[in-house]
Amino acid sequence: MDGKLATPRPGEPKRTGTRIQKEKRAAILEAGLTVFAEAGFRGATLDRIAGEAGLSKPNLLYYYPSKEAIYDALLRDLLANWLDPLKCLDPEGEPVTELLAYVRRKLEMSRDFPRESRLFANEILSGAPEILPVLEGELRELVEKTALVIDGWVADGRLAPVDPRHLLFSIWAQTQHYADFDVQVRAVLGGPDFDGAARHLDLMFRRILEV
Repeated sequence: MDGKLATPRPGEPKRTGTRIQKEKRAAILEAGLTVFAEAGFRGATLDRIAGEAGLSKPNLLYYYPSKEAIYDALLRDLLANWLDPLKCLDPEGEPVTELLAYVRRKLEMSRDFPRESRLFANEILSGAPEILPVLEGELRELVEKTALVIDGWVADGRLAPVDPRHLLFSIWAQTQHYADFDVQVRAVLGGPDFDGAARHLDLMFRRILEV
């Protein structure tokens, strides 16, 4: 892998074709998501992904030429979905309402997309070899843009004084915990409790944010 996620690889498959071809690509990505989330990039193998997808390895390689190509495709889709909620923050909205809605959306993503969250966590823990350019580029720019909005709300007296960047880090940590540490949460609670988590996070961040 070359750390240039935003640039398509030579020979990377186009996401076009017949219905059956699209279904097989989708099955491969679904299988890859499961295997990468469980085993990480290093532990995943094409044989295991092919088996999970119900395909032979040669059939899989017809659609994706390597393990790296599957991984990159998954990360591209993940990053697009991961950044969208932050982009939806409305500068003209009510500050506490906007930020609490973002917290809820991030928690919902942990509930609905736990494998994607673990895939992202594994990539970060590995030193972000594929997505570092995105983190240093698009994500940093988006965080700086959001920080300006939050600083403006604070300056206008509409939000309690808070460091915007560390606020976002806290939101990410508090919400993604329920996906990345799912086993620990289930062990302690006896099962998932996203409703309870939502109430707790709403109360906690409301106390931080309200003037």
